[in-house]
Amino acid sequence: MTQSSILSGSPRRLLSVDAFRALTMLCMIFINDLSGVKGIPVWMDHAKKMEDGMGFADTIFPAFLFIVGLSIPLAIDRKLKKSESTAAISFHILSRSFALIVMGFLHVNLENYNPASILPAGAWEIFITVGFFLIWIDYPENLNRVVRYVLVLSGWCILIIMAFLFTGGRHGEVVGLQPYWWGILGIIGWSYLVCALVYLFVKGNFTGVIIAFAVFTGFNIIDHGMHLNLVVPGIYDGSSISLVIAGMIVSLWYARLGPKGYGGKLWLLLFTAGCACILCGLLIRPYTEGISKIRSTPAWIFICTGISILMFELMIYLVDYKGRKKWFKLIWPAGTATLTCYLIPYLQDGFYDLFHFHYPNVLNYGWGGFFRSWAVAFIVVIIGGLLEKKHLKLKV
Repeated sequence: MTQSSILSGSPRRLLSVDAFRALTMLCMIFINDLSGVKGIPVWMDHAKKMEDGMGFADTIFPAFLFIVGLSIPLAIDRKLKKSESTAAISFHILSRSFALIVMGFLHVNLENYNPASILPAGAWEIFITVGFFLIWIDYPENLNRVVRYVLVLSGWCILIIMAFLFTGGRHGEVVGLQPYWWGILGIIGWSYLVCALVYLFVKGNFTGVIIAFAVFTGFNIIDHGMHLNLVVPGIYDGSSISLVIAGMIVSLWYARLGPKGYGGKLWLLLFTAGCACILCGLLIRPYTEGISKIRSTPAWIFICTGISILMFELMIYLVDYKGRKKWFKLIWPAGTATLTCYLIPYLQDGFYDLFHFHYPNVLNYGWGGFFRSWAVAFIVVIIGGLLEKKHLKLKV
């Protein structure tokens, strides 16, 4: 596999990517908590399914998918530098995707949990989250191998028992575990699987990545433009994959231009690309079912890609160029222990449900709820940082 187009000269981690990921995860936790608050401004919430428009909440998940794409070339390059084989890298991609898909699958079924089940929904939620931690925690290298195997096996046993005890169906029907829409983590898992394998297949070739972007975005445009409602397993309408590949393209751009210095060419290219994507989204909006996150329309893809490029350019300027990493110190664990921070609220919600805890009304409405959700987001990230220091960070 050639190194010419892969990030051969890049550092082990790009601090700008970590900062962007941290900010995005903080906002994701905030938005998820805000979903239970009433009386918030319309622009802050998700747009409804059939609305032609988008709110702040509709930009967060696509930004995270974009960041997944930014990270893929870096991750594969690190493995290539260690002289890992294509087979070994492929296995890592498959195992990582499998972990995310399993977690997303169980999270989606939690939404359909039957109140008449043997276990309360809160207990089931806590158990599966503990199982995730036991299986995918980043155990210290000096931990006894037998102890590690026992802990991992215990995690799998918990998940198997929870799968056996699961009963779904909120409206009288009784169903077992089913793949509904795979959940946030599941979508990330499927998208990462496809995009990482594509990147590996084209050997990091920039033209090959551009072609892949054209294929998947083209598929999405045709699907929505002709109202075909196509669904391909693992790919669906190509929306999530398009966002990830867009991140891969920008990552390769940065790899080419970054070593040449932070000159006008880098800033101009990223700014122009971001604005062009937003303009493209607005232009195709009338012909491809408008702007909609829920329906994952092409206009939504391009507009969110443009926003993500501009935000990443800002992170490059602040963190890589100006060295302002300390500005993000408080939320940095959200960029390095991201999955941990994402899963902590499931423990929180589980305990709230189990003990019937409810916030005071003042924290469930308007500005009280707004500040509550930000407080929850920062507390979750701080807890994630403390767990990371104790080597209790999840890693897949």
